[in-house]
Amino acid sequence: MLQLSLSWLGLGPLAASPWLLLLLLGASWLLARVLAWAYTFYDTCRRLRCFPEPPKRSWLLGHLGLIRSSEEGLLYTQGLASTYGDVCRWWVGPWHAVVRIFHPTCIKPVLFAPAAITPKDMVFYRFLKAWLGDGLLLSAGDKWSRHRRLLTPAFHFNILKPYVKIFSKSADIMHAKWQHLASEGNTRLDMFEHISLMTLDSLQKCVFSFDSHCQENPSEYIAAILELSALVTKRHDQLFLYLDFLYHLTPDGRRFRQACRLVHSFTDAVIQERRRTLPDQGVDDFLEAKAKTKILDFIDVLLLTKDEDGKRLSDEDIRAEADTFMFAGHDTTASGLSWVLYNLARHPEYQERCRQEVQQLLGDREPKEIEWDDLARLPFLTMCIKESLRLHPPVTLVSRCCTQDIMLPDGRVIPKGVICLISVFGTHHNPSVWPDPEKPPRRGHLWLFSPSQWGPGTASGRRSPWPR
Repeated sequence: MLQLSLSWLGLGPLAASPWLLLLLLGASWLLARVLAWAYTFYDTCRRLRCFPEPPKRSWLLGHLGLIRSSEEGLLYTQGLASTYGDVCRWWVGPWHAVVRIFHPTCIKPVLFAPAAITPKDMVFYRFLKAWLGDGLLLSAGDKWSRHRRLLTPAFHFNILKPYVKIFSKSADIMHAKWQHLASEGNTRLDMFEHISLMTLDSLQKCVFSFDSHCQENPSEYIAAILELSALVTKRHDQLFLYLDFLYHLTPDGRRFRQACRLVHSFTDAVIQERRRTLPDQGVDDFLEAKAKTKILDFIDVLLLTKDEDGKRLSDEDIRAEADTFMFAGHDTTASGLSWVLYNLARHPEYQERCRQEVQQLLGDREPKEIEWDDLARLPFLTMCIKESLRLHPPVTLVSRCCTQDIMLPDGRVIPKGVICLISVFGTHHNPSVWPDPEKPPRRGHLWLFSPSQWGPGTASGRRSPWPR
């Protein structure tokens, strides 16, 4: 029998067999993969040395947990932008290399690169996958392009214009609640909570044509969306729960799956009910009926739209897009509105000027409601909103993964495989982009810097009321 000497392993001569050869082959392949990974990791670390690095928490956690979803986290980000100016090196755990970018000149090569070179990074975004599916936020490639084309009609002005009345009615409900609280002697309230319910109320009416009365009464669907948002944020700071099978064993994981089932069942029920309506009426009759109400909701558009081949979106695709817009639409809008009101409260002189602008526009109109065409006639209020969004952007980060080397304007290279975290908040508070970003202006000297004219340490001189 053929003998195979394995004395180098301390095993002595053994009879050769297919299983033994297969074992050796597998071990050799695994060893080769480990060595290749180790070399790639070493090479990446070597090439990243050109980027400065803040102190780590530990070798195991890296920088994970240094930036939390709190005011302290935003201040830390602002400090990074002030200290490093354009980019810095960051580690999520011991293996995941990240480059945080704080300057437009370094952001440009990443965002202008083809989508295949800088796709969405699934290390962070994938936590939303079970909830949002393959909606626009998480999809990529041909699927993203197809859905983007099919959703474009949903944002036509003729569809969006009637939504202004929905927004006004939802805001009136919120104002009535505030007046009631004030009449009872309350001097404090959680504004973000109230505005979140108002934006969710508006979105449910615009997306589903469904009035949940969530501003007055508790709603399981709304509570599930709020819980999912909080659970996803919490999971980002828990390195050992990045693995799905571990996360689903935890109480948070079970709560996440339960909330997902509730949200999905609500959306599915609306889609099925609307599908039953369409065949009975016919598309033309349905559109005519909707034209009388002057409101075509998001689900209607998704159900009726077709691509160039005449194919419609599946129920699963429609659910993914509806859930995506409910999540991405309510939280960002609520955050933006809350900060606008906060900043106006800090500067009562600007608040009064905004009030006078609105009152002058409305005049003797009855009812006193803002209409679509009025939005272009409020220049000062628009500037206040834009400057508040600069100071407190609702989306503070954009994440991309480099599938190829990305060269920055100064010659440094972001290596293939590295995650790029584009810090929107850090860029908006970077003193090399916005001189004195937190310093209030002198009375009578108001400025607004135009992102379209970003450059190294430069900004334009359009007017704005906000302090820097």
